Amino acid sequence: MSQHLQKEIDALKEKIIFMGTEVEDRVYRATVSLINRNGQMAQAVLTGDHEIDDLEVVIEEDCLKILALHQPVASDLRFIIAVLKINSDLERVGDLAVGIAERSIYLIERPGVTIAFDMAAMMRTVESMLTRSIEALVNLDVNKAYRVRAEDDRVDAMNRDMYAMVKEELVKHPDQISTLLHNLSISRHLERIADHATNIAEDVIYLVKAEIIRHSPEVFED
Repeated sequence: MSQHLQKEIDALKEKIIFMGTEVEDRVYRATVSLINRNGQMAQAVLTGDHEIDDLEVVIEEDCLKILALHQPVASDLRFIIAVLKINSDLERVGDLAVGIAERSIYLIERPGVTIAFDMAAMMRTVESMLTRSIEALVNLDVNKAYRVRAEDDRVDAMNRDMYAMVKEELVKHPDQISTLLHNLSISRHLERIADHATNIAEDVIYLVKAEIIRHSPEVFED
């Protein structure tokens, strides 16, 4: 690898890691805004969304420039491909954080029926998956990536539980349809963030091991 290519790859890695930490912060603020009923925090997530969008474009352009100018092969090519995919996943997570923040603002302003569902536990699980998927990228930690991937089913089950509870509450409280559906939407957004965290983990595995495991069963590395 040429020295110039190495510098561009190192700079690209710094940018994708920075984007990951920024997106992680937005998810955290969106969820905390709901738990703490902090509309100002939620609004800040909405206001800063363009920063993630702009960063996604910069990273994609950098990837395409490296591909065009250096025509990387082997592990360098895998890295560029992985960054392109992770970049897209992170941008989408940023959009989902905005969606949670929007629904948080609505629920803060319109207190309604209480659902017997531990939303905070689901938030913690999803945030942990996202954090660890980014850590797996930073450290090229395949084992951590596998463990993130294995947790996706747990979040799917939480989302199904939420759906069942909302269905029951709709019968009991037909006057609270909007509030209930906003809660369900938050759960669905969290489930989608977990999916994207899983995608990032799978891309880390591809980057390190040159294996596409998207449709393979969960396996832990020793």
